[in-house]
Amino acid sequence: SAPKGQYRQQTTDVGSFPPNAFGLYDMHGNVWEWCLDDYIDNYSDAPKDGSALTGRSGDIKLLRGGSWISKPQGCRSGDRNNNLHPFRISGFGFRVVCSGAART
Repeated sequence: SAPKGQYRQQTTDVGSFPPNAFGLYDMHGNVWEWCLDDYIDNYSDAPKDGSALTGRSGDIKLLRGGSWISKPQGCRSGDRNNNLHPFRISGFGFRVVCSGAART
């Protein structure tokens, strides 16, 4: 099992911890991240090309990654949750992403 960390009772600044093996920061455990996808119970109807699943559940959107208020087993990028968008609490957020070509 992994070493236990400090419970900070709040979010942390992006980049407070080292990146993962892919060079990505804070992929789980800081905030649940809103996704473009509508929430569905399973992946049977998910697009095969990796695009977002939209137009299915209205305002019920997918959240991923767990947050500082989650139990340890929920702090992983594969963990899924859902809520009405745009519900706001300190444990929810989003990730700004750009392609490598767009970076300056």
